[in-house]
Amino acid sequence: MGYLQPTEYTSYGLSAETSDDWIEVASKMMDAHCRRPSLNPTQYVERLRMVSGAQTVLLSYRPLVAVVPATLPLVSINARYARPRRGEMLDPAYEQIAWAFTLPGTWTQLNVASVDYVAETGELTFPLNILGLPYNEVEVTYTAGLTEIPEVVKVACAQIVRNAQATPALNVQRSRMDTMQMTYFSDSLLDSQVQAMLRPYVAYRMG
Repeated sequence: MGYLQPTEYTSYGLSAETSDDWIEVASKMMDAHCRRPSLNPTQYVERLRMVSGAQTVLLSYRPLVAVVPATLPLVSINARYARPRRGEMLDPAYEQIAWAFTLPGTWTQLNVASVDYVAETGELTFPLNILGLPYNEVEVTYTAGLTEIPEVVKVACAQIVRNAQATPALNVQRSRMDTMQMTYFSDSLLDSQVQAMLRPYVAYRMG
């Protein structure tokens, strides 16, 4: 489904006769630019290493959103305290005590309500485990996306279509647009203005 509805075409400077294919392809190009399957709410699973001395991670997709009212965008979280990497060793005496009461490498399911998060930035802050040890690897299942398509995304979608219609090689009458041809011209269709509008939704860690 495209990010503009037919009833909105004229409001965003497009002709009422604009083919839905233009909107669909433009929307797919936006998804590809943002390096995500969709800007709509989607569930993701990420496994992340935590920086030594920190109890926070940054998820790749934002904003975090709950798809069901009165629930959390964090679906499930597993964490583990593995053997420290080089340069992360605890005090030797304390470490021997820690290994006596823990199973290094074992995944533990955390209560998602115990993890603080910032929906807009995708930052998670984890508690220490029962012995006060920091986790160093987490696996997070969460949902992120836009429950309502904001004005800026609709404007970006319309701008891509206008750029395509103004490109001579693409300005042809067809019953269906060629996605490969649109992708070929992506550098000129997703101009700097469009990229600036989509910047908040580009996946953080995906290249």
